[in-house]
Amino acid sequence: MTALPRPASAGPGWQAWLIWSVAVAGYILAIVNRSSLSAVGVDAAERFHADASTLSLFAVVQLAVYGGMQIPIGVLLDRFGSRPIMVVGMLLMAAGQLVMAFSPTVGVAIAARVLLGAGDAAIFPGVLRLIATWFPAQRGPIMVQLTGIIGQTGQLIAVIPLAALLHATTWSITFGSIAGLGVLFAVLIFVIIRNHPPEVDRDVSVDTDTGVIRVVTSSVDSGVGIRAAWAHPGTRLAFWSHFTAPFAGTAFVLLWGMPFLTAGEGLSTAAAAGILSTYVVMGMVIGPIMGELSRRIPTMRSRALVLPAVGLQLFAWLAVIVYPGPAPLWLLYALAFALAMGGPASMIAFDHARTHNPAHRLSTATGVTNAGGFIAALIAIYAIGLALDLQGAGTPETYSLEAFRLAFLTQVPLWLLGGYFIICERRRTRIHVGLDQPKPPRRTK
Repeated sequence: MTALPRPASAGPGWQAWLIWSVAVAGYILAIVNRSSLSAVGVDAAERFHADASTLSLFAVVQLAVYGGMQIPIGVLLDRFGSRPIMVVGMLLMAAGQLVMAFSPTVGVAIAARVLLGAGDAAIFPGVLRLIATWFPAQRGPIMVQLTGIIGQTGQLIAVIPLAALLHATTWSITFGSIAGLGVLFAVLIFVIIRNHPPEVDRDVSVDTDTGVIRVVTSSVDSGVGIRAAWAHPGTRLAFWSHFTAPFAGTAFVLLWGMPFLTAGEGLSTAAAAGILSTYVVMGMVIGPIMGELSRRIPTMRSRALVLPAVGLQLFAWLAVIVYPGPAPLWLLYALAFALAMGGPASMIAFDHARTHNPAHRLSTATGVTNAGGFIAALIAIYAIGLALDLQGAGTPETYSLEAFRLAFLTQVPLWLLGGYFIICERRRTRIHVGLDQPKPPRRTK
């Protein structure tokens, strides 16, 4: 391998920043695509005459495909690099939104979400690989944080401008416009992005302090690697942390937040969009704070950060659910704040995975951890829709506040289950690394 690392004093050049900027802009568009039903859920239900369970399938199928594609995407990134994989991802998302724009039936619309999930799966891992190959290794953590924070602006675009465009034009024009943007960004990525700097012939990460060069890999090993990763209690702690912390916010912002706030709580679309926007903005604000706290108190992450975030979400939802009549705006904003803590808290799961696994198994542990969040989100989104249908309140004409309240109670078992396993696996992890002593066996007479 030919590799000529930059001097220790050198930082990323203008080409690195240009490539990262285009990649992050593409990631913002991927978030818009992912969240494109969040503000138009009621419109989608009316267009397709879909009940709540069927509407849930749009998000469930999309998330399932996204999660299932992570390992294949890793393998493809190892073989071909970020540029071609991100181009294909953009084209798949464009195709999905074009199909969505003209889909006459629920079945065709669900197929569109399959394409969307598959394309979306390629973008964020591709951006992470570009960060590893174009920026010094020391800058990796902050660049990843910055990418995530900027990318979340895509949710703001999906919540406000996208809904406004839909109500000002038509369904076909709105989703066709997103498809057009997808094609445009596919061209930009193809023209501007390069897999690695010209002075190296492989995707490598350079430590500019030591000159150490390592080949960047993305794939998740299987079989023995997965079993070994799961055998470590730190990986299980990571899995349950990612399972428990973010699912409520995902279900809220991805699908059920807007119908609940408008058809359930009786808010205007603009007021509901303000609450959803608060969720996004607060997540962007809380993220760096939570990350810094995680760095400062590595042995207290679960007790001081993850479990309080989970408990606050549970308390806020129960307060909204038991409030007599429609909840006041301040309480709904408090709910948005509590849910916004889930995303940053869930990122701590990846700190657990990185801390407790050797480098050769890190991708495997990360994949196992990431699966937790997708599993919980799939269960929550579908359970809420099913609960609405079972109450006879599965369509926009029959949505009611009481039905939504009972439906959102289906999240409580997920919090309790996840919280229990976080506590158990935290204890096992601390014993495993020598921070605590195992309880002595009970003596029998």
